[in-house]
Amino acid sequence: MKTKHITGIIAASALLLCSCEDFLTKEPETALAPGTFYSSEAELELGTNRFYALLSGPDDDGVLASDIQFTRTLNSVQQGTRSPNTESWSSAWTYLRYINYYLEHSSNCKDEAIRNRYDGVAYFFRALFYYEKVRKYGDIPYYDYVISDTDWTSLRKPRDSRGYVMQKVMEDLDRAIEMLPDAWPSDALYRLSKNAARALKSRAALFEGTFRKYHTIPDESYEDKTLSAEYFLQLAADAAQEVMQSKKYSLYKGDAYKLGAPYREFFILEDADAKETILSMRFNAEILVRHGIQFTYRNNRHSLTRAFTYHYLMADGSKIQDQPGYETMPYSEQFKNRDPRMAQTIMAPGYYDLNGLDEVIEDIKTYDLTGYRIIKFVSDDTHNGATTSTTDWSVFRYPEILLNYAEAKAELGTLTDDDVKQTIDVIRERVGMKGLDMEAANTAPDAFLASYYPHCTGTNQGVLLEIRRERTVELVSEGQRQWDMFRWKEGAQLAPASNTTGGFLGCYFPSLGEFDMNGDGKNDICLWSGDKKPASECDTMLEVGAGKDIELTEGDKGYVICFKDQTYKWDEGRDYLWPIPVAQRQITQGALSQNPGYNDGLTY
Repeated sequence: MKTKHITGIIAASALLLCSCEDFLTKEPETALAPGTFYSSEAELELGTNRFYALLSGPDDDGVLASDIQFTRTLNSVQQGTRSPNTESWSSAWTYLRYINYYLEHSSNCKDEAIRNRYDGVAYFFRALFYYEKVRKYGDIPYYDYVISDTDWTSLRKPRDSRGYVMQKVMEDLDRAIEMLPDAWPSDALYRLSKNAARALKSRAALFEGTFRKYHTIPDESYEDKTLSAEYFLQLAADAAQEVMQSKKYSLYKGDAYKLGAPYREFFILEDADAKETILSMRFNAEILVRHGIQFTYRNNRHSLTRAFTYHYLMADGSKIQDQPGYETMPYSEQFKNRDPRMAQTIMAPGYYDLNGLDEVIEDIKTYDLTGYRIIKFVSDDTHNGATTSTTDWSVFRYPEILLNYAEAKAELGTLTDDDVKQTIDVIRERVGMKGLDMEAANTAPDAFLASYYPHCTGTNQGVLLEIRRERTVELVSEGQRQWDMFRWKEGAQLAPASNTTGGFLGCYFPSLGEFDMNGDGKNDICLWSGDKKPASECDTMLEVGAGKDIELTEGDKGYVICFKDQTYKWDEGRDYLWPIPVAQRQITQGALSQNPGYNDGLTY
């Protein structure tokens, strides 16, 4: 049961999430007196509470489409419809103004020890703001001060290089790490800490390091530093290692719901687990702070792909591709003797929901498009309605830190067997999986993974592919996948027409007819086509064909295929970045250059 004690930060977050009109939505100048405000801890806390709205929650990250997860409607990235004319910065920069305003006036508080804690919050969120801007736009104008409406030099400033901005992100995170407490006296999981800042540093530096490597971004000079892929990768490894060395975290292995499935349970805990969670967002019905991930999964038919299922190893550590007939293996057989996380992420034969009443049978009609229905984050029926979910959401959890460390070290060529034991093996051990053999992985890289990630090459290829496998299955639906594919230069997989399968594939059916989906000896689905629906006792009837209930790759047999007729081809020279809004280009009289490949009609 959720605790009733809600601190000021949580109450403030509730107001923001509910879009209420209050002081948190007003511009600083109209609500605060610069000469006197921010003079007490209460005012510093009040001023920084609003920044927590910059954190992405389940209704953003949990539903972010990628190459392995999609909905009934493709997003603008998958359709190739991002445009300078529709892109907007109308509200995106408001929070940067809030943060810079706060930092310019927090010295009104003369208690340095108190002030530093809240300044650390501000530096963390300025770093988060700019990391996410670089992630989307690449080069971006950097401001660490409030711009007046008459400062035309600043308002018409050109874009700063991504390396310069990301170095500023690292500097802000170093300040946050120094200033933030190890833990706050109350609600520690829901407030920023030193380790939360280290977690963001490892995530952001890993993104920049690998993006620079795989996109061959030239090195940049900054003071006495060379901003290179290796530079950022080392920062990522160091930040992750500091979290690991704090000895504060371990993986959840509880059995709160008597499921015998700790991975599944972690994501449906009402209150965040304090061992695995580094920073969490709190949701609570009593103050009307709720999310809708379970409702969205059902109603937008969020689906996982067959390629995603191929990432799961067999329970003994061997590859599914080594199993005879794996390519045509029916749904009821695919989950047998697999990594337990597969059946704790995708609805498998024998699945029971938390109500414990009925076994759910996959029908490829009600809740998903492929036959691979997401059960991660799915709790009981009280969470089925729009914005009725109250499970906490992990912004940073320990397995990501372990994966960041392993990947950064592998990319640097410094990963050791001991590193693997402390990272990949720890994650696999929770579900009883065999550890990673580095030598074996590099000697014989996984052929499927090598074909799926063609830009991953070199002497350390096998280990890097195995780390990508682990990252894929462990962090699925947590908002990381799209950005991982971007930084690895594998974005083409996101657009069905450019995907290696020419569309998103689901379950395999050898023919039309009746099929037993859960292996209980009773047929559950009848596939049919033609002028007359056949007589059948199956609960689900699916008409097969273009524009019908489902479509199969070979007409009357094959894989369920989605968006086969989507024609947009991924543009390698354009699609890794978003366009700069045309309105901003006009306002700055062309000082902001446009990203490659986007035509906004301007001739500056």
